[in-house]
Amino acid sequence: MDYSQFLSMRPEISLMAVMVILFLYDLFSGEKGRSYFHMWACVLMTVHIALNLIPPPEPASIFGGMYRCVPMMSVVKTILSFGTLIVMMQAATWLGREDTQHKRGEFYVLTLSTLLGMFFMISAGHFLTFVLGLELASIPMACLVAFDKYKRHAAEAGAKYILSAMFSSGLMLYGISYIYGTTGTLYFDDVPAGLTGSPLQVMALVFFFSGLAFKISLAPFHLWTADVYEGAPTPVTAYLSVVSKIAAVFTLMMIFLKVFAPMMQLWQDMLCWIIVVTITVANLFAIRQQHLKRFFAFSSISQAGYLMLGVIGADNAGLTALVFYALVYLAANLAIFGILTVTEQQTNGKMTLSDYNGFYRTNPRLAFLMMISLFSLAGIPPFAGFFSKFFIFMAAFRAGFELLVFIALLNTVISLYYYLLLIKAMYIQPAEQPIATFRSDRYTQLSLILCTAGVIAFGLFGTVYNWISGFN
Repeated sequence: MDYSQFLSMRPEISLMAVMVILFLYDLFSGEKGRSYFHMWACVLMTVHIALNLIPPPEPASIFGGMYRCVPMMSVVKTILSFGTLIVMMQAATWLGREDTQHKRGEFYVLTLSTLLGMFFMISAGHFLTFVLGLELASIPMACLVAFDKYKRHAAEAGAKYILSAMFSSGLMLYGISYIYGTTGTLYFDDVPAGLTGSPLQVMALVFFFSGLAFKISLAPFHLWTADVYEGAPTPVTAYLSVVSKIAAVFTLMMIFLKVFAPMMQLWQDMLCWIIVVTITVANLFAIRQQHLKRFFAFSSISQAGYLMLGVIGADNAGLTALVFYALVYLAANLAIFGILTVTEQQTNGKMTLSDYNGFYRTNPRLAFLMMISLFSLAGIPPFAGFFSKFFIFMAAFRAGFELLVFIALLNTVISLYYYLLLIKAMYIQPAEQPIATFRSDRYTQLSLILCTAGVIAFGLFGTVYNWISGFN
């Protein structure tokens, strides 16, 4: 047997090595050793990212075509790994609490298990591999959502997430069964030859997309999102809103382009309506929110709609724009959730819009970083969010969806309004008892520096977009 083929699975192998090392460390380290647990977890994840920073030059296919890897997939895996590292760094204060410090090992293993599942989703060349990866990503995520199991909202959020995941997986598997029944194969390379656009295949496409739309939080499959985001621990909410969403959207685009290419006109028309409803509904509901985790839940639903503009572009430019948008969104959103996480821990759970009144007067640096990140999410120049929106709008415009791009632009104005509500609270609204001045831990400080650097640098230097485009 030629074991050299496993070199194509370098990201998965190195990630599994990190998981095993952390598991053994948690098992055998003493009380003193556990005080360094978080440091070693971050160091090992950094080594994992460094080992996979340069994608392999040639595409590879192993296990009879059930696993495949192309350079762009490796780029996305690196982005997801970087996002996971940022979340782990921001979880330092939360994991240091008396009620969670004994569960650090579980948090790392569960988080890395979901990441491993996303890797298999991305590299799937067969529907069974894809489903295995999806479930490996979904089941540990439900455990993370309910991590603070003795808190009522956490238990409720975990129940809602696992029930939604079960229903969406069943719906997706029902669609996949139709694909196999009408084409006789589940290999991504072989399915297009058997697609004729029959009613059963149309149903298969709709069911498959509906199942994955639950994971992405596209309307009308988004109803679980706000409740789960509110009930989950804030670092888990950050992970759920960014890392899992990016993996699901990229995988959907790969499957649409690879498997359902003969039905492109059908799924583009379907996506067009879904995108309009998703962005519009999310923006309108975000305006009404007072709890910040629900506020950013609807913001993430809106951002998912913008990500889908890259999918509907259905070409290399759309794929590049999608990956670049995902990278910028990751930096901006994780910066915001990093500030929310450390503020929540320092203030014993303050998380409403009014709690941040006068935040600038007591914590000017965090307020400034929050403002920069919000401007990036809204697409205000010169921050990276402006350029990511420009590229993804161009991809959809070139595909002939001019009206869709116009509606998305109008919704950008709405999103700017509700992002300004938080900026107004921090800088303008008076507060009788503003959040007291506090100092965040070093891990959070470093994560915020990295995210803010990304928000600024990705907008000023076009080399990042060109680098991503080079792997297409």
